Amino acid sequence: MADASIQRFKQKYEALAGIVHLAASTDEAADIVASILREADARRVAIGELAGGLQEAVEARCEGAGVAVLKPPFQHAELHHRIDAAQVGVSMAAFAIAETGTLVEFATDDAFRLVSTLPGVHVGVFRAEDLVETLREAAPRIRDFYEANPHNATATFISGPSRTADIEMRLTLGVHGPAVAHAVVIKT
Repeated sequence: MADASIQRFKQKYEALAGIVHLAASTDEAADIVASILREADARRVAIGELAGGLQEAVEARCEGAGVAVLKPPFQHAELHHRIDAAQVGVSMAAFAIAETGTLVEFATDDAFRLVSTLPGVHVGVFRAEDLVETLREAAPRIRDFYEANPHNATATFISGPSRTADIEMRLTLGVHGPAVAHAVVIKT
Protein backbone atom coordinates (compact mmCIF):
# COMPACT_ATOMS: atom_id res chain seq x y z
CA MET A 1 0.00 0.00 0.00
CA ALA A 2 1.28 3.44 -0.87
CA ASP A 3 2.73 5.61 1.85
CA ALA A 4 0.10 8.24 1.01
CA SER A 5 -2.67 5.84 2.08
CA ILE A 6 -0.84 4.99 5.31
CA GLN A 7 -0.45 8.70 6.04
CA ARG A 8 -4.15 9.26 5.31
CA PHE A 9 -5.09 6.47 7.73
CA LYS A 10 -2.70 7.92 10.35
CA GLN A 11 -4.14 11.42 9.99
CA LYS A 12 -7.74 10.21 10.33
CA TYR A 13 -7.08 7.80 13.23
CA GLU A 14 -5.12 10.43 15.16
CA ALA A 15 -7.83 13.05 14.51
CA LEU A 16 -10.10 10.69 16.47
CA ALA A 17 -7.67 10.61 19.45
CA GLY A 18 -5.98 7.36 18.43
CA ILE A 19 -2.22 6.81 18.32
CA VAL A 20 -0.56 5.33 15.23
CA HIS A 21 2.79 3.54 15.18
CA LEU A 22 4.62 2.48 12.01
CA ALA A 23 6.68 -0.71 12.16
CA ALA A 24 9.10 -1.88 9.51
CA SER A 25 8.81 -5.54 10.57
CA THR A 26 7.00 -8.00 12.81
CA ASP A 27 9.83 -7.74 15.36
CA GLU A 28 9.54 -3.97 15.43
CA ALA A 29 5.77 -4.27 15.87
CA ALA A 30 6.35 -6.57 18.88
CA ASP A 31 8.78 -4.00 20.31
CA ILE A 32 6.13 -1.30 19.91
CA VAL A 33 3.55 -3.46 21.69
CA ALA A 34 6.05 -4.08 24.52
CA SER A 35 6.62 -0.33 24.78
CA ILE A 36 2.86 0.29 25.02
CA LEU A 37 2.60 -2.36 27.75
CA ARG A 38 5.36 -0.62 29.74
CA GLU A 39 3.72 2.78 29.25
CA ALA A 40 0.40 1.36 30.50
CA ASP A 41 2.16 -0.32 33.43
CA ALA A 42 0.39 -3.50 32.35
CA ARG A 43 0.55 -6.61 34.50
CA ARG A 44 -1.83 -8.57 32.25
CA VAL A 45 -2.44 -8.45 28.51
CA ALA A 46 -5.23 -10.17 26.58
CA ILE A 47 -4.13 -11.27 23.14
CA GLY A 48 -6.33 -12.33 20.25
CA GLU A 49 -4.95 -14.46 17.46
CA LEU A 50 -2.04 -12.47 16.02
CA ALA A 51 -0.68 -13.54 12.64
CA GLY A 52 2.66 -13.92 10.95
CA GLY A 53 4.86 -14.68 13.96
CA LEU A 54 3.61 -11.65 15.88
CA GLN A 55 1.87 -13.79 18.53
CA GLU A 56 5.11 -15.54 19.49
CA ALA A 57 7.15 -12.32 19.39
CA VAL A 58 4.72 -10.44 21.66
CA GLU A 59 4.44 -13.37 24.06
CA ALA A 60 8.25 -13.59 24.33
CA ARG A 61 8.50 -9.89 25.17
CA CYS A 62 5.73 -10.23 27.75
CA GLU A 63 7.48 -13.17 29.37
CA GLY A 64 10.71 -11.17 29.55
CA ALA A 65 8.89 -8.24 31.17
CA GLY A 66 6.86 -10.33 33.63
CA VAL A 67 3.52 -9.51 31.99
CA ALA A 68 0.92 -12.28 32.24
CA VAL A 69 -0.55 -13.24 28.87
CA LEU A 70 -4.22 -14.17 28.57
CA LYS A 71 -4.75 -15.85 25.21
CA PRO A 72 -7.16 -18.18 23.46
CA PRO A 73 -8.72 -20.50 24.13
CA PHE A 74 -10.62 -18.58 26.81
CA GLN A 75 -13.03 -20.42 29.08
CA HIS A 76 -16.45 -18.92 28.36
CA ALA A 77 -17.63 -19.12 31.99
CA GLU A 78 -14.92 -16.68 33.05
CA LEU A 79 -14.44 -14.88 29.75
CA HIS A 80 -15.58 -11.37 30.71
CA HIS A 81 -13.75 -11.34 34.04
CA ARG A 82 -10.45 -12.63 32.67
CA ILE A 83 -10.30 -10.26 29.71
CA ASP A 84 -11.58 -7.33 31.80
CA ALA A 85 -8.72 -8.01 34.27
CA ALA A 86 -6.19 -7.22 31.53
CA GLN A 87 -4.96 -3.65 31.31
CA VAL A 88 -4.20 -3.99 27.59
CA GLY A 89 -5.81 -5.94 24.74
CA VAL A 90 -3.88 -6.70 21.55
CA SER A 91 -5.72 -7.88 18.45
CA MET A 92 -5.17 -8.28 14.73
CA ALA A 93 -7.41 -6.31 12.40
CA ALA A 94 -8.63 -8.06 9.26
CA PHE A 95 -7.97 -4.80 7.43
CA ALA A 96 -8.11 -1.02 7.84
CA ILE A 97 -9.80 1.80 5.94
CA ALA A 98 -7.70 4.88 5.14
CA GLU A 99 -10.49 7.39 4.43
CA THR A 100 -12.05 6.93 7.88
CA GLY A 101 -9.05 5.88 9.98
CA THR A 102 -10.80 2.65 10.91
CA LEU A 103 -9.58 -0.79 11.94
CA VAL A 104 -11.98 -3.59 10.97
CA GLU A 105 -11.93 -6.75 13.07
CA PHE A 106 -13.83 -9.90 12.24
CA ALA A 107 -14.84 -12.34 14.97
CA THR A 108 -16.89 -15.51 15.17
CA ASP A 109 -16.14 -15.91 18.87
CA ASP A 110 -16.94 -13.35 21.57
CA ALA A 111 -13.50 -13.76 23.12
CA PHE A 112 -11.77 -12.14 20.17
CA ARG A 113 -14.24 -9.25 20.08
CA LEU A 114 -13.83 -8.63 23.80
CA VAL A 115 -10.03 -8.39 23.55
CA SER A 116 -10.48 -5.11 21.69
CA THR A 117 -13.41 -3.78 23.74
CA LEU A 118 -12.90 -4.58 27.45
CA PRO A 119 -9.34 -3.58 28.47
CA GLY A 120 -8.64 0.13 29.06
CA VAL A 121 -5.97 0.18 26.36
CA HIS A 122 -6.37 -1.44 22.94
CA VAL A 123 -3.62 -2.14 20.41
CA GLY A 124 -4.90 -3.05 16.95
CA VAL A 125 -2.33 -4.38 14.50
CA PHE A 126 -2.59 -4.67 10.73
CA ARG A 127 -0.32 -5.10 7.73
CA ALA A 128 -0.03 -2.18 5.31
CA GLU A 129 -1.02 -4.54 2.48
CA ASP A 130 -4.39 -4.94 4.26
CA LEU A 131 -5.18 -1.22 4.08
CA VAL A 132 -7.98 -0.27 1.70
CA GLU A 133 -8.55 3.30 0.63
CA THR A 134 -12.34 3.65 0.91
CA LEU A 135 -15.45 2.22 2.52
CA ARG A 136 -16.56 1.15 -0.95
CA GLU A 137 -13.43 -1.05 -1.20
CA ALA A 138 -14.16 -2.47 2.26
CA ALA A 139 -17.71 -3.58 1.40
CA PRO A 140 -16.81 -6.76 -0.55
CA ARG A 141 -14.54 -7.97 2.27
CA ILE A 142 -17.29 -7.45 4.82
CA ARG A 143 -19.89 -9.14 2.61
CA ASP A 144 -17.57 -12.12 2.02
CA PHE A 145 -16.97 -12.49 5.77
CA TYR A 146 -20.70 -12.59 6.55
CA GLU A 147 -21.42 -14.98 3.70
CA ALA A 148 -18.69 -17.34 4.95
CA ASN A 149 -19.88 -17.03 8.57
CA PRO A 150 -23.69 -16.73 8.62
CA HIS A 151 -23.95 -17.43 12.37
CA ASN A 152 -22.40 -15.52 15.29
CA ALA A 153 -20.28 -13.27 13.08
CA THR A 154 -19.30 -9.79 14.19
CA ALA A 155 -17.48 -7.01 12.36
CA THR A 156 -16.11 -4.37 14.73
CA PHE A 157 -15.11 -0.95 13.42
CA ILE A 158 -12.52 0.79 15.60
CA SER A 159 -11.68 4.45 15.00
CA GLY A 160 -9.71 5.51 18.06
CA PRO A 161 -10.77 5.16 21.69
CA SER A 162 -14.34 4.62 22.84
CA ARG A 163 -16.24 7.87 23.02
CA THR A 164 -19.60 9.15 24.12
CA ALA A 165 -21.15 12.58 24.61
CA ASP A 166 -23.77 13.80 27.03
CA ILE A 167 -26.75 15.97 26.18
CA GLU A 168 -24.54 19.06 26.36
CA MET A 169 -22.22 17.41 23.81
CA ARG A 170 -19.29 17.07 26.21
CA LEU A 171 -17.15 14.29 24.78
CA THR A 172 -15.82 11.65 27.17
CA LEU A 173 -13.35 8.93 26.17
CA GLY A 174 -13.29 5.40 27.53
CA VAL A 175 -16.76 5.15 29.03
CA HIS A 176 -17.87 2.06 27.08
CA GLY A 177 -14.53 0.64 26.00
CA PRO A 178 -10.84 1.48 25.76
CA ALA A 179 -9.83 5.01 26.78
CA VAL A 180 -6.59 4.68 24.81
CA ALA A 181 -6.35 3.16 21.33
CA HIS A 182 -3.20 2.39 19.37
CA ALA A 183 -2.88 1.17 15.79
CA VAL A 184 0.33 -0.53 14.70
CA VAL A 185 0.90 -0.66 10.95
CA ILE A 186 3.39 -3.29 9.81
CA LYS A 187 4.82 -1.96 6.57
CA THR A 188 6.34 -5.24 5.30
